[in-house]
Amino acid sequence: MPPVRRTPLHPAVVFIYGFAAVILAGAALLTLPVSSASGRWTPFLDALFTATSAVCVTGLVVFDTATYWSSFGHAVILVLVQVGGVGFMISATLLILLSGRRASIRERILLREALGGVELGSVMTLARNVVIFTLIAEVLGALVLTVRFLGEVEPARALWWGVFHAVSGFNNAGFDLFGTSLIGYSHDPVVLLTTAALFVSGALSYTAVADVARHRRFAPLALDTKLVLLTSALLAAMGTLALLFTEWSNPATLGSMDLGPRVLNAFFQAVSRTAGFSSVETGAMTEEGLFVLMGLMFVGGSAGSTAGGIKVQTFSILLFAIISTARGLDEVEAFHRRVPQAQVMRAMSVALLYVALVFAVSFLLNVAENFVFHRVLFEVISALGTVGYSTGITTEASPDGRAILIAAMFVGRLGPLTLVLALAARGRRATYRWTEETIKIG
Repeated sequence: MPPVRRTPLHPAVVFIYGFAAVILAGAALLTLPVSSASGRWTPFLDALFTATSAVCVTGLVVFDTATYWSSFGHAVILVLVQVGGVGFMISATLLILLSGRRASIRERILLREALGGVELGSVMTLARNVVIFTLIAEVLGALVLTVRFLGEVEPARALWWGVFHAVSGFNNAGFDLFGTSLIGYSHDPVVLLTTAALFVSGALSYTAVADVARHRRFAPLALDTKLVLLTSALLAAMGTLALLFTEWSNPATLGSMDLGPRVLNAFFQAVSRTAGFSSVETGAMTEEGLFVLMGLMFVGGSAGSTAGGIKVQTFSILLFAIISTARGLDEVEAFHRRVPQAQVMRAMSVALLYVALVFAVSFLLNVAENFVFHRVLFEVISALGTVGYSTGITTEASPDGRAILIAAMFVGRLGPLTLVLALAARGRRATYRWTEETIKIG
C-alpha cells in the first residue's frame, strides 16, 4: 500500500494553531492556585480570557491584574505578553539560534510570512534583529522606569514594576500593576513619555525603525516606511487635537488639568490607540471622545508590529486610493510610486472584513449584555483592535459576553494576518480575462 502523502499546513493555519496552543497553555497555568493571590483555583473561562488578552496583547481584564494575580501569575502574564507580542515564530527562531540548529526551509518560509515577505536568505538575520531590537527597547525602558519608581517603593519592587511595564508597553499589551493603569501618573512626564516611547516603537515595527536608522532622511526611505511614519504622525496629531477639543471642559478627564498636563495626557491617550494604557479615566470620557478613540483604535499600528487594528498601511493605501481616484487616475499612487493593484484589493478586503466583524460582534455582545450601545461598540473595537481600552463593562460582562470578547481578541489578532496570507497564497496570473462591463457607482 503506497504511503499517504500529507499536504503541509498553510502558514495561516500554523499561526492559528500556534497562538491557540500558547493561549491554552497560559490559561492552564493561570487556573492554578499558585497563580492567584488568594491561593484559590481560577475559573477556566476567566483564566482563558486573561491568557487570550495577554497573548493577543490586548489588555482587557476581568480581574484587577495588580491585586488578583500572585507574583507567579504576573510572571505568566508577562511571558504570554512577550511571546504574543514578538510572535511565537520569532520566539521559536530565538530558540533555534540558541540551540545552534539551522532552520529548515519550511521554518524559513513560515518566518518569511511572519516577517512580511522578506527574502529567504535574510529571514534568520531579520528575525534575530527583531529580537535584539525588542530586548534593547525593553531594557532601556525598564531602566528608566525602575529609576523613576525607586522613589516610591523598595528596589526589588521598583525593578519588577520597571520590567513588567516596559515589556507590556513595548508589546502594546496595556497590562499594569497599579490597578488604575497610569492614571496615578497623569502628571508625570517621565512615566508617560517613556511608556509612550515604548509602545510607539513597538507599533512602528522593526523594519520601519531600521529603515529610518539606515537612511536618516525621509526621501530615500521605502514607501512602506514613509506611509507608516506619515500616517502615524498625522493620527497622533489629529487625535491629540480632537481629544483636547472633546475633553477640554470635562472635569473628570482633562478639564481639571493645567495646559501642559492637558496636552500631555491628550497626546498620550491618542498615541495609546494601539496599547490601551490610560492616563485618564476612559469610562468618564465624553461620547465624542470615545468616538475619537474608536477611530484611532480601528486603524491601529503598523503591519509586522506588536499592534493590532486594520494596520496603518491598510488605512494609508485606502486613503491614497481615494486621492488617486479624485485626481482621475486609474492606479493608486503615493510618493511618486505605484501601489500594486493586488495590494489595494487586499487592503480593501482587510478593512471591509474589520467593518463586518465590528458589526457582527457588536450585535452579538449587545444581545448578550445590557449595556449602553456606544460602550458596547467601544469595547468591541478595543477587543478586535487588540488595544485594551475599556469603559468598564468587561469586568461586568456575563460568561457569554466574555466568550464573545475572547473570540473577538483572537480573531482581531490573527484575522487580518491570516486573510492576507490566504489571499497572497491564492494569488496567480489568470490565463484569460472576462469581458469588461461597467456598473453604476455612487
